[in-house]
Amino acid sequence: MAERKTDAGRNSGMNVDTKLVRELAELLNETGLTEIEVEDNDRKIRVARGGTVVTAAPAAAAALAPAPSGAAPAAEEAPAADHAGAVKSPMVGTAYLSPEPGADNFVKVGDSVKQGDTLLIVEAMKVMNPITADASGTVKAILIENAQPVEFGQPLVIIG
Repeated sequence: MAERKTDAGRNSGMNVDTKLVRELAELLNETGLTEIEVEDNDRKIRVARGGTVVTAAPAAAAALAPAPSGAAPAAEEAPAADHAGAVKSPMVGTAYLSPEPGADNFVKVGDSVKQGDTLLIVEAMKVMNPITADASGTVKAILIENAQPVEFGQPLVIIG
């Protein structure tokens, strides 16, 4: 990419490594991440997926996201991040509700679970990570869809 020059011919812009930017964008697609940032010495590059990046806190994002639907479950989702029984994602990745395509979900709303039972899995960097119940109880709500990208700290399931 050509460097920008001022009227006096001096270098006034930064030299962008487009190859690195493309590699980071490909990494976003491969991993399901919504953004990635790298830094070395005096250079810092951030690549983000357009339209889905939310800069608000997770609780605010959960309150804002269901508002357009107007469905009854949306009212339950707004306080989900603050709910004592909310099981949150410990990582960024893709959440799966069943152990494999076509199989029954690990849990459904109304199921009784014991502490340590698998609720779903989150794939991160090609590793399947089981997300387990923190406590025994009843599944009150499942706040995500199958194969949905999830963020760190995002509420996934509510157990009451």
